[in-house]
Amino acid sequence: MYTVHTIGFTNTTAEHFFDRLLASGSRLVIDVRLHNTSQLAGFAKATDLAYFLDRIAGIGYAHQSLLAPEEDMLKAFRAPKANWQDNESQFQRLMAERKIEEKLKPDYFADSCLLCSEDKPHHCHRRMILDYLNDRWGKVLDVTHL
Repeated sequence: MYTVHTIGFTNTTAEHFFDRLLASGSRLVIDVRLHNTSQLAGFAKATDLAYFLDRIAGIGYAHQSLLAPEEDMLKAFRAPKANWQDNESQFQRLMAERKIEEKLKPDYFADSCLLCSEDKPHHCHRRMILDYLNDRWGKVLDVTHL
């Protein structure tokens, strides 16, 4: 069993964000955003976040674009009247086409935390990634949403 967490950075303060990460025991933040350099990301802009994670918490940082949705999917996720079941099906097909379960191994996720922008996991692709991988790997990921 591999422990993996998820976290979003919107609707939170940097203090609360980093306190949750520190308490989780994560050793690596895996950024699954398609766009991780936007100025709108504040403290979670990729270069700043990698610095803060290292300095504040001794946590590593990796951007994993293999796990990011495509641009059209991202727009559909954010649409005001999004059909979440359709979005989820489309993203599951993309993960299957990319064969993410073959390109990554369960131990890559050990003591890690998947990061994206959404504050809650229920309508977020970080949850879908871990659900998908757990289905293919026989539930070896012990997932906690921070």
